[in-house]
Amino acid sequence: MEFDVIIRGGTVIDGSGAPGRRADVGLRGDRIASIEAPRGLDTATASTTIDATGRVVAPGFIDVHTHTEIALPQDGAKGRFANVLQGVTTIMTAPDGMGWAPLPAAKARELWPSTIFATGPGGFDYEWDTVEKFLSIFRGRVPENVVPMAPHNAIRFAAMGWEPRLATAGELDAMKRALREWMEAGAVGLNTGLDYQPGANSDTNELLELCRVVTEYGGMYASHMRYSGAGLAGAVRETMRLSRETGIPVSIAHYNNDGESADLLEEADRQGGADYSFESYMYPAGSTHFLMSLPLPDQVGGPDALQERMKDPAYRDRLLGQIDLNLDRPQTSKARAYFSDTRTGRFIGQTIPEAAESMGISVPEFVRILVAEELPEALLVYHRGFTDEEFGPTVRATIQHPRMMVASDGIAHGKLPHPRGAGTFARVLRYQVRELKAVSLETAINKMTGFVADRYRLTDIGRLATGKRADVVVFDPDTAGDRSTWEQPRLEPVGIDAVLVNGQLVVDRGLWTGALPGEILRRG
Repeated sequence: MEFDVIIRGGTVIDGSGAPGRRADVGLRGDRIASIEAPRGLDTATASTTIDATGRVVAPGFIDVHTHTEIALPQDGAKGRFANVLQGVTTIMTAPDGMGWAPLPAAKARELWPSTIFATGPGGFDYEWDTVEKFLSIFRGRVPENVVPMAPHNAIRFAAMGWEPRLATAGELDAMKRALREWMEAGAVGLNTGLDYQPGANSDTNELLELCRVVTEYGGMYASHMRYSGAGLAGAVRETMRLSRETGIPVSIAHYNNDGESADLLEEADRQGGADYSFESYMYPAGSTHFLMSLPLPDQVGGPDALQERMKDPAYRDRLLGQIDLNLDRPQTSKARAYFSDTRTGRFIGQTIPEAAESMGISVPEFVRILVAEELPEALLVYHRGFTDEEFGPTVRATIQHPRMMVASDGIAHGKLPHPRGAGTFARVLRYQVRELKAVSLETAINKMTGFVADRYRLTDIGRLATGKRADVVVFDPDTAGDRSTWEQPRLEPVGIDAVLVNGQLVVDRGLWTGALPGEILRRG
């Protein structure tokens, strides 16, 4: 027998959650052609042979929530390979409802500043008035596969701009048409970011109507819920209602199974009728932009509009007088929010009070300067005040939940980004599996592969089985892990020997090979 690639002597963990088994794996083209008992392919030949003795051979990991889609097709973009170096072979678009299609170039450019904190620099022509024009930016230019999801914010913006009100019947019809364009182009579902503009202005009825469209195509609803507008309990209950009333499977973004969050999941289980899952990166810190600290009405129009409104002294005085940013925490507090990125590159690693003190001015005066000079790139990392040890019980309870999947929420750019972007998946192998022993390696891999594929109905990936896509990661189970830290957040992981995407070696001995074999994987 002849293959393009043979992976010999490894322990195959196939993504289903079943125990690992020794086997040889043969790849032909972009498919898994054979999985045989140990030495079963001894007489076979291949142009590339990988010795996986003492290694695990698993399906490529799937990241359903990462803000790297714009970095992926750009030469030289920071964080372009952060995911694939960890073994991620597939990502999804439109996290938190962010996207720019179908929008004419002028409208896409108008929306872009409200998303640049997550996506980083653009460099495109933004001629994305159709979904297919947007998807074309990935063809032949990405190291991993890309699965489209429909971006609620762009869909709403196309229909009614920044308007902070409920949609009319005509505007809702326009949203449905744009959503259908995404679904007809193969999107696997709808992504929303209900704390971000303009999606924060939607109501439950709008979401129900859009979910009914998605259910016609057998799609998924994934959401950064309405935390600011409804509170945690209201946000979870709204999401579960969408599932119960439309039959759509739902996924809750960046969610931990602890405290009230755990109680709300138990409530949903008791009530029944909701088909839900949730994803988590399980770090004791988050990251988002400065505007999220403002009241929702003051976020309307994005950073450009806020900067314009701040020129009015009366508005400026009112806003600065009512901002509650927890800015005056005692500096001895373990909780702190520091700048990851700014437009000018100033204040990196500093909190807002620290930055104000460094300039010899008050916090309100600093906020005025921040809005005028550092938006829209003002990105912060928010430490919640826990050490890894203190956060350990939450990590354990989260990854052990049967409806949990792993996702990074990674942000590729910034001068001091959150380490989750370069570390989430490798950290699971090191911390959650080896150190905490919270779950078995088979269960952890299932939460990064097979379970994810099942939820999003991606039948071609997520399993090591003959006929499936040849997306494979080979790693050392004793050493694989993250190295990214708060101080050095871009350090590459260790112990990830090889990553193959569509049968091509993309990572070899921890380094990108130069291959860009990623494809657009559509629903179907």
